[in-house]
Amino acid sequence: MDSEVLSAPYVLEYTYTRSTGPVIGRFLTGLRDRRIEGARTAGGRVIVPPLEYDPDSGEPIAELVEVGQEGVVTTWARQPDRGLSWALIRLDGADTALLHLVDGAVATGARVRARWRAERTGAITDLECFEVIA
Repeated sequence: MDSEVLSAPYVLEYTYTRSTGPVIGRFLTGLRDRRIEGARTAGGRVIVPPLEYDPDSGEPIAELVEVGQEGVVTTWARQPDRGLSWALIRLDGADTALLHLVDGAVATGARVRARWRAERTGAITDLECFEVIA
């Protein structure tokens, strides 16, 4: 018996564009302008990156506030192929941590500072990485 393999080409694509909305759009615009913003909840917590809704109450976020460009590493994992580490960084003025890359000898509790790309476009990659500061 002769078995024939049947096949049909198929291309999976998404032909739509998603808007970032007022909260994430402002966050990304801030990154383009070398500014990091978080969302202040009704309870006073500052969430970075910002959310559109308060995770505790479900209410819409009404206020975005600038946070510091320095912070503390709360946990991390090395990425050996790039010489960088992934870390959760609680920026000064924030109550939550941002996941991003760290360049340098990272450790839990280390102080880090944002390093920006020379050319920025309004993307998370405008924040090139964080550098460990002595």
